[in-house]
Amino acid sequence: MPVQHEHQGFSGQPGKAEARLASLAFGGAPAGNLYEGVGDEAAHQAIAHAWDRGIRHFDTAPYYGYGLSETRIGDALQGVERSSFTLSTKVGRLIDVDEERKDRSDGFAVDGRRAYFDYTRDGILRSFESSLRRLRTDRIDLLLLHDIGELTHGSRHPQVLKQALDEALPAMVELRDQAVVGAIGLGVNEETVCLEVMDRFPLDAIMLAGRYTLFEQARSQAVMARAAADGVAVLIAGPYNSGLLGADAGPGDTYDYAPASPAIKARAQQLYDVCARTGTRVGAAALQFPLAHPAVTKVVCGLRSISEVDDAVARISATVPDATWASLIEQGLLEKSVPTP
Repeated sequence: MPVQHEHQGFSGQPGKAEARLASLAFGGAPAGNLYEGVGDEAAHQAIAHAWDRGIRHFDTAPYYGYGLSETRIGDALQGVERSSFTLSTKVGRLIDVDEERKDRSDGFAVDGRRAYFDYTRDGILRSFESSLRRLRTDRIDLLLLHDIGELTHGSRHPQVLKQALDEALPAMVELRDQAVVGAIGLGVNEETVCLEVMDRFPLDAIMLAGRYTLFEQARSQAVMARAAADGVAVLIAGPYNSGLLGADAGPGDTYDYAPASPAIKARAQQLYDVCARTGTRVGAAALQFPLAHPAVTKVVCGLRSISEVDDAVARISATVPDATWASLIEQGLLEKSVPTP
């Protein structure tokens, strides 16, 4: 059975459609104008509609639109009883006004602001206070240290990891001890750094993006097993591998935040072919697959619009035949050792 963390406000349990819906979290990066602009009204409508459809966990970060996502989520949820939903956000970057900045290389269609890394104790506390203001709340249910690891920091990874262990994570523990944070963990795109931290610092949770998905599982086996053994809740973000498995018609053009290679698209097409033969939407299998792992409590899906919310709810609630999972394993598209729903 999945690890339960009900006291921490981010538990989930797969099974029936209703329980799977409780395990779906609203990913707030699109509300920060990821890849393309979204108006305030449209963003607010998507967030409100997610609430209306039964989604009760909203995930965001200062980096998502340089505060725009947090602001929009905070505005949209005003008037909703705070104890009735879960908020997760992240620390590790600070946001500055830079009126001349128009660089879109990081993917966010937002001008006049910039983000920079700061894993110092002071930086963590400042980031947290700013998030509270933007989210218009007095507490965060799950606070995640954002984007540490060699993939992000390259040769500076050893220094960043040391600062995370010496300053950032202890500051997050302080906030948890003050009861303004319910639980702490990492929000990352790579599995190795999770193991590096878990060896040295106790975590409540990990949000891992694009690493334990319908498309790939091999590299994340060790961290998933370790999390299950240690009782660390895992929230799986990027279940579509940054767009590769998001559409019904066939593989998307992006994988791991970059153009998908022909080999990647060919393997993804095999997933689509198996799902088509067994009467399954790939998106439904992609959202439901991670929830079978005993460590996984939530799947976090970036949602931009009312229609995307409706589609995600339909996918998480759909029945995926046992034949789909069996065929994926038989074709070598799923690791034989991974649990399936």
